[in-house]
Amino acid sequence: MQTDPIGDMLTTLRNGYVSGKKVVTISHSALKENILKLLKEEGYIEDVEIVAKQARNVLMATLRYREHKKPAIEGVQRVSRPGRRVYAEKKKVLRVRNGFGVAILSTSMGIMTDRKARESGIGGEVLCELW
Repeated sequence: MQTDPIGDMLTTLRNGYVSGKKVVTISHSALKENILKLLKEEGYIEDVEIVAKQARNVLMATLRYREHKKPAIEGVQRVSRPGRRVYAEKKKVLRVRNGFGVAILSTSMGIMTDRKARESGIGGEVLCELW
């Protein structure tokens, strides 16, 4: 049995938005923390903080809503999965929704958005797309 922690995190965010929650809790890992910090920089979530809960750390993500309680994240798609890895060369890093969305890549220089990867001229594993 394989698990997909990034997919679980994205599902938690999606479910939090659907149910109208203000804050969701996600189990902590360095990769998830970096992805959530990127989402904060891009304006998809309001805040991320690490909270010690019993014996483990958890991430508390404060969700961002637009006017009329419309979620900041309209759609999420997991691209690279444990059973099927998807990589993009530096020349083939595509735009998400003609630039209105963002793809998150795992590169040799760390976790970054598709825009930053194109600026840096590097490719990597495409983890997910958000819009």
